[in-house]
Amino acid sequence: MTLLALLAFAAVGALAGVLAGLLGIGGGAVIVPALIWLFGHGDLSGWNGEAAVIPHQAVATSLATVVATGLASTWAHQRRGAVDWRLFRDLAIGLLLGAWAGAFAAAWLPALWLKRLFALFLLYNGLRMLARPSARPQQAMPGRGGLTGAATGFGALSAMLGIGGGLLVVPFLARRGLVMRRAVATASACGVPLALAGSVGFVIAGWGEPGLPAQSLGFIYWPAALAIMATSVPLAPLGAWLAHRLPTAWVKRVFGILLLVVSAELALA
Repeated sequence: MTLLALLAFAAVGALAGVLAGLLGIGGGAVIVPALIWLFGHGDLSGWNGEAAVIPHQAVATSLATVVATGLASTWAHQRRGAVDWRLFRDLAIGLLLGAWAGAFAAAWLPALWLKRLFALFLLYNGLRMLARPSARPQQAMPGRGGLTGAATGFGALSAMLGIGGGLLVVPFLARRGLVMRRAVATASACGVPLALAGSVGFVIAGWGEPGLPAQSLGFIYWPAALAIMATSVPLAPLGAWLAHRLPTAWVKRVFGILLLVVSAELALA
């Protein structure tokens, strides 16, 4: 890997790490579009695979980094006593099952469909973050069966998109009475088993896939994953520290605008 490629992947990891701790999103919403762009510019990133596997490799590589980033973010939140481990236990099985299935579903999708699906997902979440909070009444927290069912859906969609699940888990928990910082902390913890199961699924689904660079393990491109983790892991605690100090509404608006810009770029590419 060239120095330029190393710096590019490290910069992506730095931003992803801060966002992981700040918003509990695992960083995938930033990493996936960044990797799609970097892989498409091989002169910058050193990536030399075929264009048809770029979205799949971006999603899989992002998911692999979420394991390490999620652990660092969870540790930082746990030091403040913010993780609800009972909820984590009830959600974990569904997340594992869903992520495993989602990885194989993503590997089956054509590259263009996968990229458009990610753009649509970013558009929806960007608009949601910019919208004024609704006055909807809080809903009751479902029982263990309901949590497992919801988590299975979250895990499948998150693995297909290469995200840690926070964009789905945080609003789900917040609508059911969990304070925002506790919801973010618990979502960070939930991203770890989700990303681990999804990563294993992408390794198996991509094993022997033609068009992948030599440095790949299944669909995961390890040079990028390691460079991203090198900066995302140490900076995730900074994001967690900021989450306990910055106004949540302001952070959501800034990130919402970023998601809309990235969504438009992916849709038009």
